[in-house]
Parts: sequence; structure tokens; C-alpha cells
Amino acid sequence: MTANGFYEEIVIAGFGGQGIMLAGKLLAQTAMNSGKEVTYMPSYGAEVRGGTANCMVVIAEREISCPVVGNPDSLIVMNKASLHKFGPRLKKGGLLIMNSSLIDETPQLNDSIEIIAIPADELAVELGNKKSANMVILGAYIRKRGLLSIETAVQALPETIAERYHKTLPVNTAALERGAESASRKSHKQKISS
Repeated sequence: MTANGFYEEIVIAGFGGQGIMLAGKLLAQTAMNSGKEVTYMPSYGAEVRGGTANCMVVIAEREISCPVVGNPDSLIVMNKASLHKFGPRLKKGGLLIMNSSLIDETPQLNDSIEIIAIPADELAVELGNKKSANMVILGAYIRKRGLLSIETAVQALPETIAERYHKTLPVNTAALERGAESASRKSHKQKISS
């Protein structure tokens, strides 16, 4: 938050096939539909499925001068490799939302960082589609940060997802809502032993 309103830099990271780019696009579309300034910048590894994938999203109430995020305010990670790569870059006082289905360790980060561990894969399987884990984790971020609404994200789904996948709208809607519910129940500050 700045004197000119909020300016939120987010990195979403995982491996190819986890829907990282779709989560970033939906976040960007939701911000746009909410009247915010937004940039979205995807980055793929050498191979797409199974390789590294991340995207940078900046959401602000004022003009955005650069789409590149060096030190994010918030980090959403779907796997351990992404946590190790981007965790150290997270700003003090930042927010980490991590997929505890694939990350079974306590991140060793600055003690001012808020950590929300969401078993996104398990929750997605409960909803009937493991591929919706990206929506679970995004729902958790949206609820926890409180800059945007889950309702606006749900409304942005049809314009973000290709029409041939519109049959997945109900499960993706349920996944966003389940992630939001989970984030409301979970939270702790990182503790580092000296």
C-alpha cells in the first residue's frame, strides 16, 4: 500500500501443466474488470509441460511503470522448486501462498512473511478435477489479500478460459470458492529459530 493507493506485485510459479499461466491471466482479468491498472507477464522454461513456469502480475490503482517483478509483495507457489527459487525474493511483510500438497517443508523466510499453506491438489481432487488446483490456490490468494473479490474472479472465468473448456466453469468456480474458504481458516507468521 502506498500513498497513491495499493501497488501489488505478484509472482505465481510452478511447473508446466499446473495452470500457472491461466491463474495469472485470471488474476489479471479480474483486476481489469475491477477497474484496476494491471500488467501480466508470462515466463516459460525450456519445455512447457513439466518445465518451469511462472508469471508476474502487477495490480495497482495508478499507472504501472514496469511489468517486471523482482521482489514480489505476494508469492503463489505450486511446487518446492518454485518456493526455493522465488521465496528468497519475497519482500519483508509479504504474503506466501503455497501448495502444501507438493511442499512438505516449512519455508525458511523472514519472520515478517505471512504463510498460508493450502493443500490445493487434495482440495481439487475432492472437487472432482485435479487440474483445478490452480484455481484453489488463486482463490486463497484473492481472499487473503482482499484487493479483489471471488465473485469478480468467477465472473471473469468465461472470458479467461477458452470456450472449448467452458464445461470446466462449474468446477473452477467451486475451486476458487474452496480456496477462499481455506484461506479464511489458515494463517501463521513464519518463525525462524536463531
